[in-house]
Amino acid sequence: MSKLIITGSKKLKGNIRISGNKNSVLPIFAACLLTNQKCIIKNVPDIGDKDAMIDIMRDIGVDIKKINKHCYQIQAKKIKTTNLNPELTNKLRGCITLMGSLTSKFHKMSMPHPGGCIIGKRPLDAHLQVLEEFGAKIKTEKLNNADVYKISNNSIRGTNIFLGEQSVTATENAILLAVLAKGKSIIENAAAEPHVQDLTNFLNKMGAKITGMGTNTIKIIGVKKLRGAIHTLRSDYVEAISFACLAAATKNHLKLTNIISDDLKMALHIFDKMGINYKCTATSLEIFPSTIYAVEKIQDGLWPALSPDAISPFVVLATQAKGNTLIQQWMFEGRLFFVDKLILMGADITLCDPHRVIITGPVKLLGKKVLSPDLRAGITLLIAALMAKGVTEIDNAYQIDRGYENIVERLQKIGADIIRK
Repeated sequence: MSKLIITGSKKLKGNIRISGNKNSVLPIFAACLLTNQKCIIKNVPDIGDKDAMIDIMRDIGVDIKKINKHCYQIQAKKIKTTNLNPELTNKLRGCITLMGSLTSKFHKMSMPHPGGCIIGKRPLDAHLQVLEEFGAKIKTEKLNNADVYKISNNSIRGTNIFLGEQSVTATENAILLAVLAKGKSIIENAAAEPHVQDLTNFLNKMGAKITGMGTNTIKIIGVKKLRGAIHTLRSDYVEAISFACLAAATKNHLKLTNIISDDLKMALHIFDKMGINYKCTATSLEIFPSTIYAVEKIQDGLWPALSPDAISPFVVLATQAKGNTLIQQWMFEGRLFFVDKLILMGADITLCDPHRVIITGPVKLLGKKVLSPDLRAGITLLIAALMAKGVTEIDNAYQIDRGYENIVERLQKIGADIIRK
């Protein structure tokens, strides 16, 4: 198990290029199964979750060729099975979008309940609702005490569906089912996040007929078949927010490039309230050393509110703000449980309940030995380590690698004292 060793309080300066969107790559890879033709996906982040998705897809017969570090050619012409390997799906929650694409193209599939982080094993109710609305029959069986979902649908027809919850991946599964369905589909209460828009843009390149991208009502006219396409993933706004919080919390001057400024509006609104100085263009964000002030409340929510994936870095940023900040995370009951590690490092944090913490700052953090429980907690602990006096050891570092490309090398380039062991 890899670990990161960080000596904190070093001056950081330079540029960081933001990678392709982690949350785009998995559903877009899944969408490649909807055609027999070759698809080329560019700006693919070199992260652990991408590798896990490739392993699952190759296992069922998908031909995946690495053109270069950030570009892959995918062709699903010779699928040998639609039954997903439990040993592989247990590593990746995001493989859930294969449920939609395999059912859409091959009319059957089976998969065990996918793996998840410590933030909570999320139920599949929203996904099962989507499948049933499109006419699928679902049987649930037990294998080694785990649920296995066996799905069949001989004829997928368009439907009008109001999602019971505004789930990103359930929306993506509904889209993947609708594009090859007979007739017209309307998906209401749909998620509108940038990575959902990315998926719909890719599918339209493949020949799908989708309108309403970026809204909560998506309309789709099904087509008989899709063609191959070339697509460049949009940049990762959660990674951009993470590095922006890093710059602000450490009071360093950093410039982020390859951003999409429209995806950062809520985060920058919070930065304005906290007094953080920055300069933003359409494709870059420059953070300057600032005196940080607490805000009454920071809360995540549905797009275009602050993403639940982006709430954790704001926790460590609030430890450097003057005053008290209430942070409320509405979705996952385990998302904020990592704060005990920050408290160990010297943070003044009160865990009110699984969804709320009160943070008093500013405080000086001290290097400690900590363990990363999940992806977003991991990057937050890394930001804390870069601020802290002394040496911090972050165990279970693969969690950070799941979503942040070459994190050690990128931070070393801007002056961080960090090594991997």
